[in-house]
Amino acid sequence: MKQHRYRITVEHLADKDGQPPATPASLTFEALNHDDIIAIAERMKGRGDFDAQTATNLAIGLKLFSEVMLMNRQHPLFAELGPHFGDFMKRLKSGPAQG
Repeated sequence: MKQHRYRITVEHLADKDGQPPATPASLTFEALNHDDIIAIAERMKGRGDFDAQTATNLAIGLKLFSEVMLMNRQHPLFAELGPHFGDFMKRLKSGPAQG
């Protein structure tokens, strides 16, 4: 399966009190995904469910998580979650939440 390749960087900008961390830290790693996650994040922002930052957080987090689950679908850790996650993704793909 062809995969998109991404470099993900997470930088600790502030602690829970809004102060810079005593020791600045970052984490950089590479991730593969069968989807264009940047395009998905842009579509998620356009849905109107959340503000742009929250929509981006949701899209990127879901795509990273779901790719791990997809590539390890037989792992016991995902046994109970798999069907529920599938239902969630169907609802998400059906369009913006009504309410």
